[in-house]
Amino acid sequence: MAMLLPDRMPRPAPVRMPAADVVRVGGVGLRTRPLRAFLSALGIAIGIAAMIAVVGISSSSRAELDRTLAALGTNLLTVSPGRTLFGGDAQLPPEAVAMIERIGPVTHATATGQVAGNVYRTDRIPAAETGGIAVRAAQLGLLETVGVEVASGTWLNEATARYPSVVLGATAAERLGLSAAGPDAQVWLGSRWFTVAGILAPAPLAPELDSSALIGWEVAASHLGFDGHPTTVYTRAEANQVEAVRAVLGATANPEAPNEVDVSRPSDALAAAQATDETFTALLLGLGAVALLVGGVGVANTMVISVLERRAEIGLRRSLGATRGQIRTQFLAESLLLSALGGIGGVLLGIVVTSGYAISQGWPTVVPAWATLGGVVATLVIGGFAGLYPAIRASRLAPTEALATG
Repeated sequence: MAMLLPDRMPRPAPVRMPAADVVRVGGVGLRTRPLRAFLSALGIAIGIAAMIAVVGISSSSRAELDRTLAALGTNLLTVSPGRTLFGGDAQLPPEAVAMIERIGPVTHATATGQVAGNVYRTDRIPAAETGGIAVRAAQLGLLETVGVEVASGTWLNEATARYPSVVLGATAAERLGLSAAGPDAQVWLGSRWFTVAGILAPAPLAPELDSSALIGWEVAASHLGFDGHPTTVYTRAEANQVEAVRAVLGATANPEAPNEVDVSRPSDALAAAQATDETFTALLLGLGAVALLVGGVGVANTMVISVLERRAEIGLRRSLGATRGQIRTQFLAESLLLSALGGIGGVLLGIVVTSGYAISQGWPTVVPAWATLGGVVATLVIGGFAGLYPAIRASRLAPTEALATG
C-alpha cells in the first residue's frame, strides 16, 4: 500500500525591506560607533575636499582671467622683429606704425623701442647692477592702445616727451623704491637725472611694461642715441576683424621681409599659461584621487572590522529570520551612508576653501556643479566597492557560527 506523502509547504517569500528601513538599519553601526565613523568619513572628506578645492580654485582663476580679458579686450595684437634668414636679429622699419595704421580695421597702433641704458635710484650704484629694468622709448598712444592706467602722476605728453621725464612700470617703481610720482622723485637714467612723471598700474596684456622705464620717443633719440626702430608695435583691431588683420600685419609692418616679423596676441600667451595651470591642476586632481582612494580603503577597513565585531548581532538577526540579502543590504547601506557623509562634508569643505582663497585674491568664486555632483557620486561608488566585500562576508555567516563566535 503506497504511503501518502504530505504536500510540501510552500516556502514563504522573503520580505523586502522598505528604503526607509534600509537607511535606518544601515545607520545603526554609525550611531553606535560615532568616533570610528567620523574618522572613516574624514578620510573620504579630505580626498573630496582636495578635488573640489583644486577644481574650484582653477575655475575661479580662469573666471578672473576671462573677466580681465573681457575688460581689456582680446583684440590687441603685437608685432615684433623676428630673426633673419642667417639667424641674426631683424629690425622693424621706423615707418612700421604709420603703415599699420593704414589697415582699415585697425583702430589704434603705437610702439615702444628698446633703448640702451640702465635705471638707478641714485648715481652711486655700480653700472653692473641693472636691477632688471629695461629702458624703452614710448609713443604717446601707448596707454590707450594697451589699456593700462596710471596709478600715480601722469602719462607723457607732447611737452614731457621732449624732456628728461620718465614713467615707470609697476614692478620697476617697486624695485626702485618709489611709491608716488612727482617733481621730487628722480632716477638716474643714461648718465643724467630723469624726473618721474608717473607710475603705471600693472599691465596684464603687456607684462613687459611692468619692468620698464618709459621715456619719450624724442628724448630717447636726442639723449640716448635711440635709432627710431620700434621693437614692439601694439595694434588694436575691430573685434570681428582680428584674424584678418593678423594675417596681413607681418607684410604691412615690413613689406621687404615679412618673414622676419613675429605677430602674436597677448591673450595667446595667457592661454598658454592657463594650459600650464591646467596641467598642474590635473596633477593636483591626481593627488586628490589618491587621497580619495585612501579614504575608500579606510571605509573598507572600518566595515571589515565592523563585521568581525558584530557577529553576534548578525547571528541574532539571522536566527530571527533575516535573509542573507537583508544582511548584505544592511552592511552595504552602512558603507554607502558612511561614504555619503564623507562626500557631502568634503564638498562643503572644498567650497569653503575655494571661497576663502578666491575672496583673498579678489576673484569671483566659481565651483562647477559637475565637480560637486561628481564628488558625491565618486564617494558613493567608492563606498559601494569598499563595502561590497564586508557585506558579502557578513551575509555568508551562518547563524550558529555567528552566535558561537560572537
